[in-house]
Amino acid sequence: MHQRTVPHSSILRREPDPSDSFIDLNRLLAILVRRARLIGLSVALAVALAVAYLVFATPVYTSMTQILLDEDLSRYAEETEPSPQSSQQVDMRISSAVEILKSGRLALRVVDDLKLADNETILDPPQSPVAMVKGWAKALTSSGPDASEEALAKGRRDKAAAMLQQSLAVERVARSAVLAVSFRSTDPALAAAITRRYAEAFFEDQLSANFTATEQASTWLQERLADIQARAQDAALEVERYRDENGLTTARGELMSEQQLADLNSQLILAQADAASASARYAQFRAIVEQGPDKAVDNASIPTQQAGGSVLQDLRERYNSVVKRAQDIAQNFGTDHPQAAALRAEKEDLAGQVYRELQQLTASYRNEYEVARSREVSLRESIDKVAGSNAEANRSSVRLRELEQKATALKALSESYLSRFEQASQKQSFPIAKARVISDAGVPTAPSSPKKTMVLGLSLVLGLMAGGVLTFVQELRERAFRLESDVRTVLGLKPLGYLPLVGGQRKRKPAMIGAKVVKAEPAPGDTDEDIPLERMTRIVLDAPRSAFAETLRNAKLTCETMLTGRQSRVIGVTSALPGEGKSTVATNFAALLAISGKRTLLIDADVRRPGLSARMSPAPQAGLIEAVSGEIPWTQAVKTDRRSQLAILPIAIRPGEARRHDGNELITSPAMQRLLEEARQAFDYVVVDLAPVGPVVDAKAFEPLVDGFLFVVEWGRTPSNLVRDLLAAEHRIEAKTLGVILNKTDMAALARYSDAGAAEKYRDLYDKYYTDDMEAAARRR
Repeated sequence: MHQRTVPHSSILRREPDPSDSFIDLNRLLAILVRRARLIGLSVALAVALAVAYLVFATPVYTSMTQILLDEDLSRYAEETEPSPQSSQQVDMRISSAVEILKSGRLALRVVDDLKLADNETILDPPQSPVAMVKGWAKALTSSGPDASEEALAKGRRDKAAAMLQQSLAVERVARSAVLAVSFRSTDPALAAAITRRYAEAFFEDQLSANFTATEQASTWLQERLADIQARAQDAALEVERYRDENGLTTARGELMSEQQLADLNSQLILAQADAASASARYAQFRAIVEQGPDKAVDNASIPTQQAGGSVLQDLRERYNSVVKRAQDIAQNFGTDHPQAAALRAEKEDLAGQVYRELQQLTASYRNEYEVARSREVSLRESIDKVAGSNAEANRSSVRLRELEQKATALKALSESYLSRFEQASQKQSFPIAKARVISDAGVPTAPSSPKKTMVLGLSLVLGLMAGGVLTFVQELRERAFRLESDVRTVLGLKPLGYLPLVGGQRKRKPAMIGAKVVKAEPAPGDTDEDIPLERMTRIVLDAPRSAFAETLRNAKLTCETMLTGRQSRVIGVTSALPGEGKSTVATNFAALLAISGKRTLLIDADVRRPGLSARMSPAPQAGLIEAVSGEIPWTQAVKTDRRSQLAILPIAIRPGEARRHDGNELITSPAMQRLLEEARQAFDYVVVDLAPVGPVVDAKAFEPLVDGFLFVVEWGRTPSNLVRDLLAAEHRIEAKTLGVILNKTDMAALARYSDAGAAEKYRDLYDKYYTDDMEAAARRR
């Protein structure tokens, strides 16, 4: 057997998937161009709906006024400046005003003032179809006794107020204190009147609320003020009566006993200080005297600043002078000198005088200490006496203070209520509301709804969005092969080119694995004449210079290049699904090989559905099955086309006769192997039309006998994932696949699926080299 050692698919490498990039602008532009008709249809439909809405919609007019909530309007009439408010308080005040304007009570006031309970424009406005249906259903389901005239009038009034609330809009202008009040109606004059009345009713409501609140506050404050004043007077009288009963005389706001006790305490502190000072001096001098006359002179220098200190100082100086003179004489004349003895006697006399002076000072300080001590004892006795009487006064003053606090509190409360009562009385006639109109409501001259520009613009945007969504859905459903780059990206195989769609396009459902394939009938009204199937097998003969023939020449060149060195080549032609045109491709490819001078044998090996043999006229009576079974030599079953000299080994077509052999057993039998060996000796090319890979295993079983496969894929029909999965599961077929042919290509739509600069964009330039028209050539036959 002639087996290949190097897979053909290894020559190619898979291209990177452009979808892996973040945004492929070229691909996006190609999608938009390709789906331009769908997007345009969506936009046209949306615009048409918008125009219909504008034609049938009832115009609505909006009148608006602006109200400024200004706290400063009343600052000149109020006694105190208003305190600054936080942003939260301001927002709360504005939100409260918005809710007041939207309230049902204000709506009822406007209804009563303008007599809107009988206005049909308010009670019966134009309704949408949905609202009309709901109203009819409610009218049919509601049943009950007839209402009275009063109840009907009240119902109309409530309904008018509810309709006003629905058509009223109150919004805050940005972050300001301005409220925009607008009303929508089909009557512009009525819209302006209602808007103006809403502003007036808002001001009246504010003034009425202020008057009612201040009136109620004044009445309540007046009652409370009379009661508090009476209680305050009783409390003051009770304070004075208690003070007289307990003798709690006060001066400068304090009890007399408390003032006297404070004075005695001050005097006691001074007396204690004097006694301590006298005691210290007495103790000092007494200690000196107790040391005797000998030490008196040495200690006489201490009390220099006290009474008698000058006398002691003089005596001490005289004593020191005598001592010095006695020392000088003793040194000069000796201690026995008469003058030395006189000086010693004078020194002793002076020492006695110092001692006697110290004794006198000690007695003086003792008397001073005893006086200070007596004064301190006297003050203590006075304090004890006054403190006893003050304790009783303090116990009485506790109750007094309690009565005074009660009287003071009642007096302050009375003054506060009096002030608030006066303020409330003044505010009863306060004529200014804390709001003003800064923009009057005028009669609108143009309808506010529907807005033509906005509706048309929105419809255009929605149409584009719908077109984009539909385009996205269509692209998500796009799972078939459209370009040669798809073959390289998804399969990693070599694309051999496009085979144009020939003849009228048939409408059919995609064939699925295991499903019965039925040829679709032409669509009603289709004026294109279908080319007979016999002619479809001879396109390369009728149009040898067409794009169809050029693609097959590329497949022939690929076979010669990739199967170099083979004297004879067995080429299998298969597909993933039935109906992809593999038999037409196999026949035309074999015919092209034959007219190029190659000895070519075409074998119809699709035992289960021999589409190639069915196109032969007359139908063959013997063929591959009989040859493999040994009934006849295979050379006797070969039919030869006189024009192209193509040898064809068909399958006998016998209507109503059951198949005698299973396909995969037949084409993998030893007899089939011998047939191919003999065919290799007689022919340069053996082209085998095999069954599709998806439904049956015939092509998989026949794989060891072929040198290469041509894989046929229907353009825009066959799912790419299916082909990829089938070849991935049968890697031996994938390894022997020489290339992929995209069949039944819509050449007019091909350029729309390619990116800018791709080869498919230049198919119109390529057509200059293709001078044959396939359909014209087929009709000539």
